Amino acid sequence: MTAELVRGQNHPLPGARVEIRVSAGTPVVAGATLNDAQGRMRDAGWIAHPAAPQLPGVEVSRQAAAVHHLAVDLDALREDVHRVNVLLALPTGPGAPADFAGLAAPFLAVTGLDGEQIASYTVTGLSAESAVVALELYLRQGTWKVRAVGQGYAGGLAAMLADQGLAEAHTLADTINEAVAAGMARSVAPAPDRPTRHAPGNRPEAERPTSASAPGNRPAARSGQQDASGAGAQQPGGPDAVGATSGGGPIDYRHPRRAASTPPSAPSPAARPGTVPPQGGAADGSRPAAGPVAGDAPGWSMEERLYNQVWGMFEDLARSVAAYRSAVDFADSRMERELDSVLDDPRARVGSAVETARAEAQARYSALVEQARAVLERDMAQLEAESEVVEPALPPALARWDNPVWQAYEPPAEPPMALRVGDLSLPERAGLRIPMLVRLPLERGLWIDSGRLRGGEAGPVDGDELRRLAQLTATALAARIVAVHPADGLTLQVIDPAGSAAGALLPLVESGVLREAPAAGASGVARTLERLTRRVDLVQMAVRNQATDALPPDLDLADQLLIVHDFPHGFDDRAVNQLRYLADEGPSVGVGLLMVVDREEARGYGPVLDPLWRSLLRLTPVPDDHLADPWVGHAWTYEPPLAPSGSQVVPQVLRRVVAARHSLEG
Repeated sequence: MTAELVRGQNHPLPGARVEIRVSAGTPVVAGATLNDAQGRMRDAGWIAHPAAPQLPGVEVSRQAAAVHHLAVDLDALREDVHRVNVLLALPTGPGAPADFAGLAAPFLAVTGLDGEQIASYTVTGLSAESAVVALELYLRQGTWKVRAVGQGYAGGLAAMLADQGLAEAHTLADTINEAVAAGMARSVAPAPDRPTRHAPGNRPEAERPTSASAPGNRPAARSGQQDASGAGAQQPGGPDAVGATSGGGPIDYRHPRRAASTPPSAPSPAARPGTVPPQGGAADGSRPAAGPVAGDAPGWSMEERLYNQVWGMFEDLARSVAAYRSAVDFADSRMERELDSVLDDPRARVGSAVETARAEAQARYSALVEQARAVLERDMAQLEAESEVVEPALPPALARWDNPVWQAYEPPAEPPMALRVGDLSLPERAGLRIPMLVRLPLERGLWIDSGRLRGGEAGPVDGDELRRLAQLTATALAARIVAVHPADGLTLQVIDPAGSAAGALLPLVESGVLREAPAAGASGVARTLERLTRRVDLVQMAVRNQATDALPPDLDLADQLLIVHDFPHGFDDRAVNQLRYLADEGPSVGVGLLMVVDREEARGYGPVLDPLWRSLLRLTPVPDDHLADPWVGHAWTYEPPLAPSGSQVVPQVLRRVVAARHSLEG
C-alpha cells in the first residue's frame, strides 16, 4: 500500500535500494545532498548535482528536466552519512521562471527497483521559493525512513546549501547553474503530467541506475547507527519547539547563540553508543535491530546526546500521530465518497443495495483504521521502551522531581544547555510523556496562567485553587532554574505586592535561596524594577562599548530571575513599561522573567500588554492542551513540573544550593 505523505510525515523504507521519481510542470534541477549526524554537509563533495551526478550510493540527472529518476543505494553510502536530502531547484537564465509561484506542485514518488511505489509526496505551498528540499531519507535506530520535508528557499540553491553548513555555497551554486545552462542549451526534456511508470526491466537505458546502485559496489551494512532527528539546525520542531497558540504565528525556537556542533571524530560503528556490531546479518542483508539505549544520539557530551535523543522522541511521536490521524481522515473521506456515489445512483437505492454498499464501505473503513492503529501501536511501543530507558538516565536539569538523580544532587560548575519545564503528551497515548525542554539561557520569559482555562484535562478548577497551583508551579520552576545554575550564578528577585504568594514562596524563603524578602506594595514594585532595568542598561552599554571593567563594583553580575506575582496589583504605567523592557532586553544580559498572572485581570491595560504576552511562553498549573507546534499543528497537552505530593525533594535541593553558596563565600 502506497503511503501518501504530507509535510512532516515519515514512512519506513523496506529496502536499501530505491528510486526517487520526480515530476514537475517545468524543467527543474534535481540533486541530493548528504548530511552527517548533525545535519551538516562536510564539503562540496557531499552533493550529487548535474556537474557531478554520482556519489557513492547516489546518482542524479545531468540536466534540468521535468521528469527525473534518482537512484539511491543506502548501503553504499559512506559510513558517516546519516541523511540524504532530495533537492529541487529552478534553473536560472533567460525565460526560466523566477520562483514556484503559479507552477504545478512537484510530485515525488519513492519506488523499489521493481517499480512498486513505496511513498509519494506532492510539494504544495511553494510561492516565492526557487529551491526546495523535498524529501529526506534518514537513519533512525538502525532503520532508514523517508520524510516529506517541503522546506523552500527564496534565496535559491545558494541559500539551501548555506543552510546545510556549506561554506562555499555560492560558488557551488554558480557551478551547478552553469552546468545546467550548458545542458539546457542542448536539450530540454518534455514534461508529462505525472511520472511515467515502466514495467520492471523495461525502463529506457538512460533511466536505469548505474554503478551507484550496483550490488557489487555495496560495502558491508552499517548496524544500529542512529541520527538525532531535531539535532540539526534545519529541523522543524522538537520538545522546545512548542509555542502558545496565541503567539501570533510560527516562531523559530532554535537558540540564536548556539551553533550546531560536530564531534571532532566519529568512533567506529562497533564503539558507538547503542550500536550492535555486525553478526553476519540476515539473509536479506538487512541491519540487525538494536534495542533502545540512553544517549545514542550524536553530541559532544552525554547531556547533549540525551537532549538530542529527546528531540528525536518528540519528532517521532509527532510524526506517528500525524500519520495515524491522516490515515483515519483518509478512511473517513473515502467512506463518505463511496456512500455518496451509491446514493447518487437511483438504481442503487432499491432493495438491499444501499445496505450492502454501506456494509462494504464500513468494512473497508475499519480495515484501513485497524491497519493505521497497528502501525501507531508499534511506534508507540517503541517510543515507550525508549522512554523507559532514557528517563532514568537524564541529568537533573532534564529530569523529573521524582527521578533518583536528585538524591545525589550537587550544584553544577556551569549551567546546562537546557531545562525541563514540564511534560508533553498527545491523546492517542496520554501515558507517553515527552520532556518539554527550553534552552538556557532563557531567550523567552515564562508566563504561568492563573486564569480560567478553556481546554485541558483537569476539568473545572476553582479560581482560588488554580491561583494557588500556579504559585506552586512558579516556585517549582524557580527551584529548578536555581538548582541547575552554579551556587553563586543566579540571584532570585520576587515581586509579591499583595503577599498572596507567601505560602508558595516558603521553600525559597526558608532555605535562604531568596536573599531578600519579596517586594511588597507599589513602592517595592518600583524599587525592584528600577534596580533591574538599571542593571540591564549598564551591562548593555558596557558590552556594547567593550568596557565591562567600568561597571560599578556593587552591581550584581550574577544572572537574575525575576518572579512576578499579583500582576497588575501595584503596577502603574511606568512599572508596566519597565516590565515590558525587561522581557524584551533582559535575556540578552542574563535577566529572566517568570510571571504568574491571570490575563483577564490585566485587560485594563488594553493592547499595551499584547507584545508582552507574545514574548512569553505560556504554561499552565494543571494539564492543558493549549500548546501547539508550528510544524504539524498538534495540540499538545502540557503537564507542569510539580514535585510529588508530600515530597521534600525541592527543600532538600535548595538547602544544598545554599550550603554550596556559603562554602564559596566563606
